[in-house]
Amino acid sequence: MLVDSHCHLDRLEQTPEQLQETIAFAKGRGIEHFLCVSVSVREFADMVKTVDAFEEVSVSCGVHPLHQDDACSYDELLSAAQHPKVVAIGETGLDYFYSGETKSVQQQSFIDHIHVANELNKPLIIHTRDAREDTIELLKTHKSEHTKGVLHCFTESWEMAKAAIDMGFYISISGIITFNSADELREVVKQIPLDRLLVETDSPWLAPVPYRGKKNQPGYVLEVAEYIAELKGISFSELAAITTKNFYDLFPLAKAK
Repeated sequence: MLVDSHCHLDRLEQTPEQLQETIAFAKGRGIEHFLCVSVSVREFADMVKTVDAFEEVSVSCGVHPLHQDDACSYDELLSAAQHPKVVAIGETGLDYFYSGETKSVQQQSFIDHIHVANELNKPLIIHTRDAREDTIELLKTHKSEHTKGVLHCFTESWEMAKAAIDMGFYISISGIITFNSADELREVVKQIPLDRLLVETDSPWLAPVPYRGKKNQPGYVLEVAEYIAELKGISFSELAAITTKNFYDLFPLAKAK
């Protein structure tokens, strides 16, 4: 069995019937659980409403670094993140590639998310791009010893991955690993310890080969896992078992159904 550790089911823009079919397709391919990740606290209630009927879907609560127009106060984030379906805080983090001009706003939002994670004892889901030093430094400075998390859709260096792993974090790999242009990422993934590895789709974006160019969906995490298993030189069943265990170790509030 597999888990899609990071998807945006509300962003698929499907009817309830279509979403049910999408989840059924994924379950038919062996995906047992889905973590639907928030990018805006303002839209959090609508996201929960979209997935609330599905027991196999957990959610996070947070503000994506590129969604600072939807920024909220610390108290608003803390309140929303106590919803019983929430198993993680985020997606949060830093993105200087697309929005370097909002560095200070992103940093304060990231710090707020870290403190909420500390307070609620829920793991962090972190987006990071072109912000390696600041991401690691803010985590080292503000996170509690017990706070863990994941660097999702990872495309950065091995040095950054190791720094996060040394703090107890996991590294999640998306369909980007299958792209022809991802040679450097493949070398990084070869070095990531199996016990710190997660798989994801980040759907509806970044569909893996052979679906590249199409709208991504959670069922395609199968191709991501198959590719990584071959890259790491282990069987698919072993990769699936390890990454699924890693998911529940990191997100203990998520329940397998």
